[in-house]
Amino acid sequence: MLSRVAESIYWMSRYIERAENVARFISVNLNLSLDMPSEGSEQWAPLVVTTGDAAQYEDKYGDYTQDDVIRFMTFDDENPNSIIACLRRARENARSVREIISAEMWEHLNQFYLMVENGGGVNRVLGNANSFYSSISGAGQEFQGVTDATMTHGEAWHFCQVGRMLERADKTSRILDVKYFLLLPNPTDVGTPYDDIQWLALLRSASAMEMYRQRHGKISPVKVVQFLILDQEFPRAVLQCLTQANESLHKISGTYIDGFSNPPERKLGYLRAELAFAKAEEIISQGLHEFVDNFQTRLNKAGHEIHETFFTKRPLESAV
Repeated sequence: MLSRVAESIYWMSRYIERAENVARFISVNLNLSLDMPSEGSEQWAPLVVTTGDAAQYEDKYGDYTQDDVIRFMTFDDENPNSIIACLRRARENARSVREIISAEMWEHLNQFYLMVENGGGVNRVLGNANSFYSSISGAGQEFQGVTDATMTHGEAWHFCQVGRMLERADKTSRILDVKYFLLLPNPTDVGTPYDDIQWLALLRSASAMEMYRQRHGKISPVKVVQFLILDQEFPRAVLQCLTQANESLHKISGTYIDGFSNPPERKLGYLRAELAFAKAEEIISQGLHEFVDNFQTRLNKAGHEIHETFFTKRPLESAV
């Protein structure tokens, strides 16, 4: 497979997963604003901070208000992580590889993009926000289903899978960081109904509340961290995402799963192995924010190695 094609498929998948996650974060925060006493920047700043775009937002909008955050994260073309920007780039990547992806994938993605582009802006969205963002989340999940059902599960599909799983692992870790580091500034709130509301919102952000309840029942910070980071069965848990990404990388290279033949397999496999033997209590005692920060740095390095190994053009060596 051409490196250009592999890269387009990889980023198409990452951008769609990113758009879906951003829509889920906004939807949950809108509902959370009805239950929490905080208002203004306390409520909406964490959503921007978790994407790493706080500096850009503050330069353009200043204070964190509901309308401006929703505008920035949904419709702002200058924000590379806004929903519309992600879908536009996903569509451009899909257009360049239409001979590789299925017709159903292209049609669904095109309709997905047009649905958001014709959303009518923030004023219209706020009038029916739950329905709008639920439609975006649903469209992202439908695209995954269409991809799995209509695309041959060969090399191209595995690049889709790697992109989707790395993006999902990143976003799950980020929502944990927002809860623990930003949304709970007062230690006296720990263990209160206010605290429980936030943990429930975090689980909803990862579409994990029902599955968590089935597994653990009562809300417990340690068990939430265990479920969202270390669970080996829940599809949005960080460890499960890394496991699937690692398996797809080995399918692409043809290497046995317990070995490695290139830098991304080594970095991703090592990171996954560390999580497989980690304990939630140790993560929290060492500092959840510090753990997440270190994890994201290492995940970014693995993504860089994927780019260097599979996508970077290299000059042909001169014949001797």
